Amino acid sequence: MTVERNQTSVRVELGYTKNLGNFENLKVSIAVEDFVRDGETVDTATERVYAFVENKVVDKVTEMEKELKNG
Repeated sequence: MTVERNQTSVRVELGYTKNLGNFENLKVSIAVEDFVRDGETVDTATERVYAFVENKVVDKVTEMEKELKNG
């Protein structure tokens, strides 16, 4: 039996740059590509992937800011 898989994919890339002063910047960029899952539309798949990437960017920026403060 052959299972046909939806080959439509969505890709989301988000970045965040924070100026630290003295010509230094903190830059975080994350990209994820995933397939549209059964029962999803392209729009709902995009929203799902976007939310995931957005949360990861926020987590990593927060993590890196804490590391910089703690030296």
